[in-house]
Amino acid sequence: MSALDWGDRVGVTYSIKRKIVQVVAFGYSNMHLVNFNGGKIYKGKWKQFCNPGLNCYSCPAASFACPIGALQAVNGSMDFNFSFYVVGLLLAFGVVFGRGVCGWLCPFGLLQEFIHKVPSPKLKLKKGFLYIKYVILVIFVILLPIVATNYMGMGKPAFCQFICPAGTLQGGIPLLSTHEELRETIGSLFSLKMAILILTIAGCILVYRFFCRVICPLGAIYGLMNKVSIYHLEVNKHQCVNCGKCKNVCKMEVDPVKQKDPAECIRCKACVAACPNKAIQISFDTKPAFFGKKKNKI
Repeated sequence: MSALDWGDRVGVTYSIKRKIVQVVAFGYSNMHLVNFNGGKIYKGKWKQFCNPGLNCYSCPAASFACPIGALQAVNGSMDFNFSFYVVGLLLAFGVVFGRGVCGWLCPFGLLQEFIHKVPSPKLKLKKGFLYIKYVILVIFVILLPIVATNYMGMGKPAFCQFICPAGTLQGGIPLLSTHEELRETIGSLFSLKMAILILTIAGCILVYRFFCRVICPLGAIYGLMNKVSIYHLEVNKHQCVNCGKCKNVCKMEVDPVKQKDPAECIRCKACVAACPNKAIQISFDTKPAFFGKKKNKI
């Protein structure tokens, strides 16, 4: 079997496996589909736990809380006991999976990939846009809920309230469609969020995982954890021939050879399948078998 045939088969296998995991994660995160009828929100015992990926708390089908929403609620409250749980959960998933959470477990990540399949010209993202999500994380998720408080000293969930297109799509629109009293309260803020949602959808059509790479503060957190995550990427420099195939096949526009565990890598394994020399590995193995082998002395 040629290297190309091997790569094609492995690539299809990885793609199918990842899609199966993504669909299962999406379904498990949104088990209460019957709640769309009547616009109810599940508030059972599982809602006290955070989803590892981005999934709106207010979505009628949502089984868990959104980690970004929970983090803002903690920052904006006077009781910080819960913060250790939220931050600890994010750190735990980040240390174990890194941004593999984005590539395999995030419900909104799966939606973005389906949106990107809409026929259109596909564009590359300029590097400067990658830093916007870190600014959003610091200002809207961390700072504003702390400093912009009401008369009771409670902060607003700024990212959810002013930006989050996932919340508008999964929570806002379904609830407005089933609750007339909510439609009567629509103001300029919802118009702003609808505009952000429309721009996000357009961005996701043109650019692979546009929201994930430009806006998502959860992606920013996991991206920071990529370099220390147990589930990591390794390149065998002895087997690599610098053919560039791994870079060309990466939809997140990273170069696995030149960048050590880049923050944008979602561990999709497309580069693993594309490498003709099998020089790339993504796994939980801290010391992969084919790395560090000593050459036989002559």
